[in-house]
Amino acid sequence: MKSKFIARMACTLGLCVPFIYSQAQSPIDELLMPKNEICFLLNYEYGQFDQYWEGDFLRENQTIATVQRRTAMVMAAYGISDRLDAYLGLPYVSTNSTIPNGGKFAGASGIQDVSVGLKYKAYESTLGKGRLSLFGSLLFSTPASNYLSDYQPYSLGLGSPQLAWRATGHYEFDQGFYSRLVIGYIWRGYTEAEREYYYNDGSFFTPWMDVPSSWNIDLTVGKWFLERSLRFEISYSNQNATSGDDIRAYNAPQPTNQVDFSRLGAFAQYYFSQVKGLGVLASINQVVSGRNAPKMTSFGVGITYQFSLKAK
Repeated sequence: MKSKFIARMACTLGLCVPFIYSQAQSPIDELLMPKNEICFLLNYEYGQFDQYWEGDFLRENQTIATVQRRTAMVMAAYGISDRLDAYLGLPYVSTNSTIPNGGKFAGASGIQDVSVGLKYKAYESTLGKGRLSLFGSLLFSTPASNYLSDYQPYSLGLGSPQLAWRATGHYEFDQGFYSRLVIGYIWRGYTEAEREYYYNDGSFFTPWMDVPSSWNIDLTVGKWFLERSLRFEISYSNQNATSGDDIRAYNAPQPTNQVDFSRLGAFAQYYFSQVKGLGVLASINQVVSGRNAPKMTSFGVGITYQFSLKAK
């Protein structure tokens, strides 16, 4: 009886990875594009989990084994000025289980959410033995295809509009060591399910589900090497939803669930001196605690290319 229902487990993965940030001139780092320069990123990320938190109780995927998620994303960053960047991103997502069709469930694939955003450097000054920089960013995303958001754990995303406000503080020592703190609030709207009734601590006779918003914190420490051609950093990320319900025992999760998690990660990026503008990057992340969240392990690789649009 128990294993029969475990096939309908896990929170929407889109809550845990609403947008892939490679940290190559992204809305959450300290890098800015020079005016009239553009950087393209092609990134691939693979994630999997075989355990999830039902409320705060950790369960195993006894029926669908390991859930896998693959994301390929194209992103562009453009320097409007030396202090203001614009961003555009579009991911393609594919999900499945290691058991064919997830037992009785098929995976999904398709274009997820288009994202557009701005990042502005508000302040920079020498402070002590280093420099302090303060940034603000705004990122909006909305579904770019008609995918089913209420199909857990295989849904491509949340299916709702999202608006993220973030404040970033970055301090870098003269020797290349740095630390970064990002505090953000992500507002999420409604998503439409293919059913006319659902339960969320009460009965709702509507297909529209209110997706919980969240507070997010990212803390990073890192260092530049090889005359600033290589950097390595480790990070801690935390998400706390402002509302939502728990996954009910033996029931499928849904976009109204309260999804909280803490995650540890490592990231490296290298810029080639032989080929101007070319860079590569790699990352690894592990969710270590959560509520209504998958215990996800993910790996990512990417390539960047930066050049000027200004005629010489």
